[in-house]
Amino acid sequence: MNASMTETRRAAHAPVAVPDSEPARSSAAGLLVYLGLGTLFGSLLVKAEVVSWFRIQEMFRFQSPHMYLTIVSAIATAAISLQVIRWRGLRTMQGGPIVLPPKVMGSGTRYWAGGTLFGLGWALVGACPAPLFALFGTGISVFGVIIASALVGTWLYGVIRPRLPH
Repeated sequence: MNASMTETRRAAHAPVAVPDSEPARSSAAGLLVYLGLGTLFGSLLVKAEVVSWFRIQEMFRFQSPHMYLTIVSAIATAAISLQVIRWRGLRTMQGGPIVLPPKVMGSGTRYWAGGTLFGLGWALVGACPAPLFALFGTGISVFGVIIASALVGTWLYGVIRPRLPH
């Protein structure tokens, strides 16, 4: 691989820096807002039975459309939200533009390898990352170990990422 291709790949994976009009502030009150929103979202996941192992099993056995409809509604909500952001020219809290860099496929290794690891984790645990916190919040304390393991895995990925084939 020549130097210009390496530099292009490195630039494609670099985070997009957006100049801020003022530095970001995190206060206890601001963090409480996020905690409240997360709690509300977790409650919604529990009430909609999206965190139910039985619902997930039904999905993989094609016995019920419940989970598929939930996933489709999430995709539709995200698509509409992104369009509204573009049409209205919404900006970050610091006043900078909201930028979504185009996806760079490369060889695609990171997508199939990451998807395989994600799927194996989902199969072993019975839940994907977001419901872990909701399940822990319902009192199923063993999910604390799973959350800690997911955080260690995320940290490990950050450490070895520069050496992975992206």
